[in-house]
Amino acid sequence: MPIARRSLLTRIFTAGAALGLGRAAAQPASSASRSGPGDGRVATSRPAGAMELALAADAPSTPTGLTISRGGRVFVMMPRFDARVPITVGEVITDGAVRPYPSEEANRPDPKTPQASLFHVPNGVIDRDDTLWLLDAGLPEGKGPPVPGGAKLVQVDLAGNRIRRVVPLESGITPVSSLNDLRVDIREGRARAYITDQGQGEEGAILAVDLTSGRVVRRLEGHASTKSQKDLVKFVEHRPVMRREGSGPPKPVKGGANGIALSPDGRRLYYAPLIGRHLYSVDAAALLDPDASDAEVAASVEDLGEKGMTGGLIADAQDRIYLSLQEQNAVGRRDPDGTITVIASDERLIWADTFWITPDRWLYVSAAQVNRRPEYNRGEDLQQPPYAILRIRIDADPVP
Repeated sequence: MPIARRSLLTRIFTAGAALGLGRAAAQPASSASRSGPGDGRVATSRPAGAMELALAADAPSTPTGLTISRGGRVFVMMPRFDARVPITVGEVITDGAVRPYPSEEANRPDPKTPQASLFHVPNGVIDRDDTLWLLDAGLPEGKGPPVPGGAKLVQVDLAGNRIRRVVPLESGITPVSSLNDLRVDIREGRARAYITDQGQGEEGAILAVDLTSGRVVRRLEGHASTKSQKDLVKFVEHRPVMRREGSGPPKPVKGGANGIALSPDGRRLYYAPLIGRHLYSVDAAALLDPDASDAEVAASVEDLGEKGMTGGLIADAQDRIYLSLQEQNAVGRRDPDGTITVIASDERLIWADTFWITPDRWLYVSAAQVNRRPEYNRGEDLQQPPYAILRIRIDADPVP
């Protein structure tokens, strides 16, 4: 794909240093800490595959979302965790700069025109027609009740860089919603979207959207699979991720349904809570079926077992699920038989978040540095732009 490969190798090494990793960041994980006969060292871990730095994005805030067009255009989504975040969607250009997308005006949140402006966009995806879909949670500053009319899906025409359509999500949210991740399934006879609602506490849910009619259905609210799991703490960069604000004691992070992926045939939706170690799947068609009760939808949920502490998920054309293993700065892959393999790791992969698979079989992942945000560090912002977007070759196509 025509994403520019860096001829400026200096920038790659500078990016590693800027992430606070020094010289080690420039070395592939597979070369680190190997002990040889008689060298007196003890290997502390087994090496995984090496990753390549595709881009160093000079984003103005935490880039949790990532998607890439068929033509190689790279887009990042930066949730507006506070009012100081200047833009919530940007396009990464060749030198790593991030410019407002689709325009600077669209990135100005205006409660008076909630359908026309972007408030808090955590994620977006490119559909099979090479159209960009943005998920706007409508949050004013990352928390609190969504702005009336602000929660929506926004369809953007990449050729004209203009908003083509807005799909309101108001009927599917609650005052404590925090919409997080998105999958769009457009194929013959089908036009659907699936959204995870992480919530602002322990409760989560899944929204299913009929993109033809605009019908929105909220499902699995209160179900164990969409809830933040109790008594779990996520560790990133060798530290527990806890809310550390003011002089009060640290508070555990909570988060319900977060990462989401769709099977190649569109029949199963995979998902997992932010704070939770199990992967789940549900019958995708049942989510939108007007004749299916909540109990019947819940009965189609399958607990797929342990998968580690993750953020984003994605499936490939072989129905393998890629896992952002945030505690290990690594990428895992779950095969259909349940086998999980760590396929890559990299010290630059700080808070592995969103995946994207391109037609030429590159798996991209964003390093969002969420754990370095001020709310987890007594008000000190430890994020160090540019933010790494890493990639690794895989042996499968993206889900069609």
